[in-house]
Amino acid sequence: MKIRLTAIAVTIAVLGACNASLADNDWTGWLGPGRNGWVRNFQPPAQWPASLTKVWQVKVGTGYGSPLVVGGRVYQHARQGNDEVVWSLDLKTGDAKWRKSFTVPFKVAGGGDYHGKGPKSSPVMADGRVFTMSITGKVSAWSAESGELLWQRDYDKQFGKSHPNWGASTSPIVDSNRVIVHFGTDAKGVLVALDAATGDELWTHGQDGPSYSSPLLVDIQGVRQVVEWNHRALVGVESGSGKFLWEYPFPHIGSDQNMPTPAFHNGRILLGGENRGVHSIRPTLQDGKWNVEREWSQKSVALDMSSAVMNGKFLFGFSHYDRGRLFCLDPETGEVRWEGAPRTGRNVMFLSMTGFVAALIDNGDLQIIKATADRFDKVASYRVADGHAWAPPVLLSNGVLVKDRETLTFWSLTGSK
Repeated sequence: MKIRLTAIAVTIAVLGACNASLADNDWTGWLGPGRNGWVRNFQPPAQWPASLTKVWQVKVGTGYGSPLVVGGRVYQHARQGNDEVVWSLDLKTGDAKWRKSFTVPFKVAGGGDYHGKGPKSSPVMADGRVFTMSITGKVSAWSAESGELLWQRDYDKQFGKSHPNWGASTSPIVDSNRVIVHFGTDAKGVLVALDAATGDELWTHGQDGPSYSSPLLVDIQGVRQVVEWNHRALVGVESGSGKFLWEYPFPHIGSDQNMPTPAFHNGRILLGGENRGVHSIRPTLQDGKWNVEREWSQKSVALDMSSAVMNGKFLFGFSHYDRGRLFCLDPETGEVRWEGAPRTGRNVMFLSMTGFVAALIDNGDLQIIKATADRFDKVASYRVADGHAWAPPVLLSNGVLVKDRETLTFWSLTGSK
């Protein structure tokens, strides 16, 4: 299962430094602790290395879920055979601490064969529990320490086959004692808050089906709320109570799917959809009533499956037009400041850090781009997978975790210069 590809002395030197700042490395869910792709406490090197060093590699199974890193362990949700599996691995060595599995039969819908049967939802961790959502729409809670299955919950009795057409890919989010996730089918569903300790239902909202997008937790004018783009609309729901606040209709129509997770910046929600451009939506509370304004719309770039991230004053993303272009956009005006070359790829997963954006292209190239609006400026590029790199990477203080079709690999940043 595990392949060692570096000398012991190099491994100890590389990962000894990692052990001293594990708290800085904590990565607890889809797009990180803030669900915005921001890698906190990462200090970019004065000169990016010419290459990366492969420290360990584990065959964990198929799927697009993000690795998690907490307390010196890596957690990965994937699929092997007819089972979905949850791994806990040692960050230093890749050694398995525990592996748990359960059978998840699933038939891929037409057009989805390329993406396989692996889970598309990213797990999330809070208070010593790992929460996963299977490709069939079942939420499970696991002990992070032992791997014990604590509870499972689905809404199959209410909705039948409780997942969108190509399988569930919305990623749960945790706020206080609540695990918030959307269950249902394309036609109907419900946004639910579950008790993190027991799985008991705390509140529900709406009747819309889930999309392939994931919810955010934001504060707008002092109101803590879940912002979610479901099958029909972008909605705001009070996190503590499930009370409906506002909505902006933006439905999934035909093949134009609701997939990217929106970005949030200075009170505005930056919403991008397949063949539908990027839009700035601003909810405001006036005299006790919520109003929603569309500030601007532009259609020269559009988001398909890739979620864009903010860095400083600008939005960095990947348009599916022209067979894939990286871009930088001004969220104040909607102006596209630059676009990269066409035919870049089919999908990109982004991370944002001080001064730079990391872009993992589905072909296995990890590009480091200056976070500037002046021009596209690639400062480094690394081959970190042999293609099919659709899962989000995790950038640590001295390396990066990359999940490809079946393997999870730790690459150190101390390669030759």
